[in-house]
Amino acid sequence: MTVAPSRLCVRALHKRFGPTHALAGVNLDVAAGEVHALVGENGAGKSTLLKALAGVHMADSGSMEIDGLMHMPADPSEAGAAGLAIIHQELALAPDLTIAENLFLGREPRRGLFVDRRALRTQSLTALARVGREHLDPDRLVATLPPADKQLVEIARALTQDVRVLVLDEPTSSLTQADVGPLLKRMRELASTGVAVVYVSHVFEELFAVADRYTVLRDGETVATGAMKDIDHDGLVAAMVGRNVEQLYHRSPCEPGDVALQLRSLAGRSLPVDATLTLRRGEVLGIAGLVGAGRTELLRCIFGLDEVASGEVTALAYDGWRSPRERWEQGIGLLSEDRKHEGLSLDQSLAENLWLPCLSGRANRGVLSGAKLEHDAGEWLRRVGVKFRDAGQAIQELSGGNQQKVALARLLAADCDVLLLDEPTRGVDVGAKAEIYKLIDELAHQHNKAVLVVSSYLPELLGLADRIAVVARGDVLPARPVAELDEHTLLNQMTVGRQAEGIA
Repeated sequence: MTVAPSRLCVRALHKRFGPTHALAGVNLDVAAGEVHALVGENGAGKSTLLKALAGVHMADSGSMEIDGLMHMPADPSEAGAAGLAIIHQELALAPDLTIAENLFLGREPRRGLFVDRRALRTQSLTALARVGREHLDPDRLVATLPPADKQLVEIARALTQDVRVLVLDEPTSSLTQADVGPLLKRMRELASTGVAVVYVSHVFEELFAVADRYTVLRDGETVATGAMKDIDHDGLVAAMVGRNVEQLYHRSPCEPGDVALQLRSLAGRSLPVDATLTLRRGEVLGIAGLVGAGRTELLRCIFGLDEVASGEVTALAYDGWRSPRERWEQGIGLLSEDRKHEGLSLDQSLAENLWLPCLSGRANRGVLSGAKLEHDAGEWLRRVGVKFRDAGQAIQELSGGNQQKVALARLLAADCDVLLLDEPTRGVDVGAKAEIYKLIDELAHQHNKAVLVVSSYLPELLGLADRIAVVARGDVLPARPVAELDEHTLLNQMTVGRQAEGIA
């Protein structure tokens, strides 16, 4: 494509946080009418750059411009007034308000002194249709929505304003593959109207499908930029990590041992409706399914976060429903897909997050040593590749991908025998994904752990799991060896359920 003049122009941007040089000379040019991929490892500077664009952080030096006008917002409202909107990976919706109220919060259509409810509903339906969610009831509370719908409501809210630069930070992290295609199509449609779209993602298939050009950040610097048609997957990875990632997926020979988890006709208060499943030590069992099918609810029932309505659960020889605390004490750990609200305590340090479930066990004669906690935490954080200054650092200072790795490190430090991993690589860069895949493989096949993995990304399940079970409308279909499966077969089961291939 012929590149138009830059709508967004960033030059030699620098930002320090104490001794950490988060941005060390970032350059970025995004034209009106293009989709521009912004990529880099976790900790490369992407989040800091986005916060500078949004007015959350003030750059130490350098310049930013939108349509030739200086862009140095003092806060997000100034950034919005300049025509820039950012959809962050961690959503900023008000859960106790309706979809409509979230879409137009502070900008509600009015009739005199009162909100025009009819107009609000009509405009909300129009906004939802732009992201393929016209079937959602605008009067529904956001708190009741699944993660995928929350993500799309956030995008829809941004599009209700006069946006000239739209930045999307991992916009498909909570979406299934069925939802990704329509979203990418709408991003292209939006760019065709003249909007400059900055697309931040670790999913390369999306980048090559939607982006016109790319910019790569590494260690706070711009290290590469160009047209997507002029680079391939391996070239993009090498630019990001500064090395070749030889093998993405790791799957050692599987030698299943004793049964670690057994479900018999398990039903929750809502989902699942009928889950029969066996997980053995020494294997990785993948769980596939559409958003809303009951994948997350299945893990929540096992871990005790959701009440079991009927059926049986046997976990490590413990029968029946148990509370999350009891499950943790039994050696069962859950990595939640919602790390902001369930997975982490964002107002605490890395060390505090790592040891939070087992602080009492870390005490020496009733006394906790902060220095000891931070030293030991650092060992586990480095093991999973977290980029951090020290273990006493506030976890909210880390990128979303590094936060995810902290949550995973907590399960490793606790030496859990059964690991329930809900979207374990959400928001994680390609280099770190390879490390996490290798770690999961080692835990199952070398250390005899039982690993249950939920993922919306089918190639991930096919590359990582020994067997895969599909959840369709709350029903768990029989697990099959990965050698018998492909994406087409899985998608067929996900959409048709037990009717696929004559499953009774």
